[in-house]
Amino acid sequence: MQDSDWSNVARIYAEGMATGYATFEKDVPSYEDWDKDHLSNCRIVAEEKGEIYGWAALSPVSGRCVYGGVAEISVYVAENARGMGVGKSLMQALITQSEDAGLWTLQAGIFPENTASIILHEKVGFRKIGYRERVGKLDQTWKDNVLFERRSTKVGID
Repeated sequence: MQDSDWSNVARIYAEGMATGYATFEKDVPSYEDWDKDHLSNCRIVAEEKGEIYGWAALSPVSGRCVYGGVAEISVYVAENARGMGVGKSLMQALITQSEDAGLWTLQAGIFPENTASIILHEKVGFRKIGYRERVGKLDQTWKDNVLFERRSTKVGID
């Protein structure tokens, strides 16, 4: 992902927001705000013939050094590319990048009605570890979150 990809990344992010089951966020942030909240590495786009079809990136879960190998994953696929394997390709590439960067755990919080995302995470080795009821509101409606994690089989195993 390059800085110049932001307009397409933001558009795809907005498409995900519009579904009502991808994020608690209501507005796409500025690139500067998004950039400071995500790791500087481990951010990718799916691109073909100059068109971006999806993106994935990692955010730190804490500033404490003990959690330095743990990150939260975000993955978004453009409306016109959903169901075509873009999400799986992004996830597999990001998992490889995360392990190369020394990360041992990836985590995700997914709305239970986002079944496509749940299936995608399970396909690439994430496992359900919990359920948070009424963890936050979206448009004045309480939302639950299903918690998933993926432990590396290459990093942090000793």
